[in-house]
Amino acid sequence: MKNLFCLTAMALAVIATPLPSFACTSLIAAKGATTDGSVLVTYAADSHNLYGELYNQPAADHPEGAMRKIVEWDTGKPLGEIPEVPHTYATIGNMNEHGLVIAESTWGGRDELAGSGIIDYGSLIYVTLQRAKTAREALKTMTSLVKDYGYASSGESFSIADADEAWILELIGKGKTDKGAVWVARRIPDGHISGHANHPRIHKFPLKDKSGETIYSPDVIKFARQQGYFNGKDEDFDFSKAYGVTDFGALRGCDARVWAYFNKFTDGMERYLPWIDRAEGEPMPLWVKPDSALTVTDMHWMMRDHFENTPYDMTNDIGAGPYAVPYRWRPMTFNVDGQEYTHERAIATQQTGFSFVAQLRSHLPQAMRGLLWFGTDDANTSVYLPIFCSVKKAPSQLGHGDVNTLDWNSNFWVNNYVANQAYNRYSQMIPDIRRVQKALEDSIAADVAVAIEQIPAFNDNEIAAKLTQDLADIWAQKATIAYKQLGDYLFVKFMDGNRKKTDENHRFIKSEHGLAVYPEFPGYDERYFRSIVNDAGERLKVREIKY
Repeated sequence: MKNLFCLTAMALAVIATPLPSFACTSLIAAKGATTDGSVLVTYAADSHNLYGELYNQPAADHPEGAMRKIVEWDTGKPLGEIPEVPHTYATIGNMNEHGLVIAESTWGGRDELAGSGIIDYGSLIYVTLQRAKTAREALKTMTSLVKDYGYASSGESFSIADADEAWILELIGKGKTDKGAVWVARRIPDGHISGHANHPRIHKFPLKDKSGETIYSPDVIKFARQQGYFNGKDEDFDFSKAYGVTDFGALRGCDARVWAYFNKFTDGMERYLPWIDRAEGEPMPLWVKPDSALTVTDMHWMMRDHFENTPYDMTNDIGAGPYAVPYRWRPMTFNVDGQEYTHERAIATQQTGFSFVAQLRSHLPQAMRGLLWFGTDDANTSVYLPIFCSVKKAPSQLGHGDVNTLDWNSNFWVNNYVANQAYNRYSQMIPDIRRVQKALEDSIAADVAVAIEQIPAFNDNEIAAKLTQDLADIWAQKATIAYKQLGDYLFVKFMDGNRKKTDENHRFIKSEHGLAVYPEFPGYDERYFRSIVNDAGERLKVREIKY
C-alpha cells in the first residue's frame, strides 16, 4: 500500500488529466449482506513498484514518556514523533489482533489541499490498528490524530471495519497553512454493499443523524465555503464534488470499478452508466442492496474482475489481442491523430503488490474473529492464503523482499512467474492456472473450516495462536511450491508458441517408444487473423501459381 503508487493522475490537478496509472480498490459487504453474517472488506494495493508482503508488528508495552516515530509510508522520510500509548496491539497485514481492518484508496483531490503535519495516510492506518479495537474506536483515533498532529497526505478514502460494522471515512487536508483535515464518515447499513476506488464516494449526507451513523468534522462545510468550493445551502453540500476532482478519469477509471461490483450483485445498475461515462444523471450511490447474500468466495472473484460481461469487458476489443488478454500495458491513455483514447482500468490488474479479502465474524472467539484471505501479485491469478488475526508472524514466503531480486521462496515472485506467462497467451494458459488455483483454494477452505470447528474447543488463546500460525505457515509454503511447479509446467507446455499434448491427468504424453509426441499448434483466434488480413492481406494472400 503506497500512496505514491495509489495516487490517481486526476487528483493532482483541478483540470482534466489522463486516467490514473496507479490505483487501489476496496469493496465492502456489511453484516446482513453476507451468507454467514460476516463483514467482508477487500483491498488491492496496486503499484508498479511495490513488493507484495504481509506486514506485521507484535504487541508491545511502552514506558511513560515513550515517543513513536512517524515515517512517511511512501518515501521513508521522517515526519516527526508523537507520544506512544502504554500498550499497542499486534497487527498482521491491515488487520489487528482484535479483528479490526483498515483499507484505503487515494484520490488526491484538490492540489492546494495537500496536507501538512506529522501523520501521513499510511501511518494513520498502522498507528490506528495498534491503538483501536473497534471500527468506532478507529474513527475516533484517526480523526483525533490528524487534528492533533496534522495530516501530511492528500485526499483518501478508508474502509474501516470490525465484526459488527463497516464504515467509509473520507478525509483531506487543509493545505500548507492550516493543520488538520476535513472529513466525513458513514456507516454502511446492514444488508448493503459499498466500495471506493480512488475517487471520493460520499456525496450528500445527513447533517443531523441521531443514529450516529454519519459523523463529520465541524468545519467540513464551512471550510469548503471559505475555499470557494461550495456556496449553496448546507443541506445541498456534496463532499465528493467539493473536495474531489470529477473528470473522465475519476469516473471511468475509478467509479467504474465500484460500478462493476454493484452490477455483479444488484440488478438495474445500467441506470448509472451515464454517470460513469459522462457525469450525467444522478451520481452512483454510496451503497446498494444486493439481490442475494454474498459469500467470501464471491469477494475473491470480484477482486479478479475485468469487467467481464459488461460494456467495458476488456476481452472484447482488439486490444485483447489473439488470446483474449484482459490486461493493458501502461500508459493508460494514448493519442491517435490528435484524439486521446483510454484503456479500461479494472479491479484486477497486473501491478497489484498484494490484495486481501477480510472476513470478520463476531460469533467466533477473538483469536479467529478476523480472517485475512491474503494474496500477492495479481489477484486474478494468485491464491488467497488464510491469515487469522492471532497469527503473530508473517510466513517466510510472505515476508519482506525486493521487487528487483528474484526469489523462488517468495510467494510474490512465483505468482509473478505464473501471471507473466499468462499475460502473453491468456486464453490458452488460464485453464491450467484455474485448475491449480481452484484445487489449492478448495483445500485451504476445507482446512479453514476444520480449524474453525476444532480450535475453539481448546478454549486457550495460546493454543489457538499456535494452530492458526501453523495453518498460515503450511499453506504459504504449499501454495508457493505449487505455483513454482505450475510456472515450470506452463513454460514447458507452451514453449515456442506450441502446446504440448497432455492426458486427462495433465501429464505430458509420450509415444510408445518414450519420446515426446508432436505438439499442437493452437495459433491465433479468428479476429486476430482478420486484423492481419485488414492490415496486410494483399501481401500475405496465397495465390494460385501456374508454372
